[in-house]
Amino acid sequence: MAVVNGLAPGRVTRWIIGLVVGILFAIPLVSTLLFTLQDRATGGYSLNNWIRVFDPANTQVLTPIWTGLGNSLILAVVTVAIVLFLLLPTMILIELRFPKLARAFEFIVLLPITIPAIVLVVGLAPIYLQIGRTLGTGAWTLAFAYGITVLPFAYRSIKASIDAVDLKTLAEAARSLGAGWLAVVLRALVPNLRQGLLAASLISVAVVLGEFTIASLLNRQVLQTALVVANKIDPYASAIFTLLSLLFVFLLLVLIGRAARSRDGKVRA
Repeated sequence: MAVVNGLAPGRVTRWIIGLVVGILFAIPLVSTLLFTLQDRATGGYSLNNWIRVFDPANTQVLTPIWTGLGNSLILAVVTVAIVLFLLLPTMILIELRFPKLARAFEFIVLLPITIPAIVLVVGLAPIYLQIGRTLGTGAWTLAFAYGITVLPFAYRSIKASIDAVDLKTLAEAARSLGAGWLAVVLRALVPNLRQGLLAASLISVAVVLGEFTIASLLNRQVLQTALVVANKIDPYASAIFTLLSLLFVFLLLVLIGRAARSRDGKVRA
């Protein structure tokens, strides 16, 4: 432990690192904000661009943006559902019943992170032809592709929580008290994996809101493709909605963090 403490950076060093990282993140954001405030008529700064973009009469920009945003939010919900209702039960089942399959399952789940999105689309294109014929060409069908894309990130988040909890002991204790397997999962295991599930959900939402390649090549309208369309019409609109989407993800991160800390406090109490 002494060695670890000796290698840990001091308080001043941590502040310097945090300040440098904060500046690197702030520069592009501040630059984008200043760009949206530019007033071509006066050469100064004003809110005219923001007022113009959100003018209800500005339908040529607002219509694709709102359509893309709505599709992205639906995709986010479906993708999170895939993570929670397919990936989580599978991980719990392998942890409790089939531990010998853990390494093979981990390799399969982490494989998508090594495959570029454009290559993934080439393999998914024939599949989406069949999906389009049976389920339609709605943007929500992208959730199947996005579910594959977020697997590595969601898996690592949930796996970290599983490694921190003795699932077998919890499951055996709940079973010994007469609980069925559904009650074991929902009442004993899921509450102890809450932080990992929240992190996996946040990552899934962030990936869905930021993904462009798959949606563009499969001809689906989402937030990122709508921003490209809006940029051709009004570059200020694209920058404004980019800032707002980043703000939304940041607030979501803060809310999830507060929810996790609140839950931890209740458990300790």
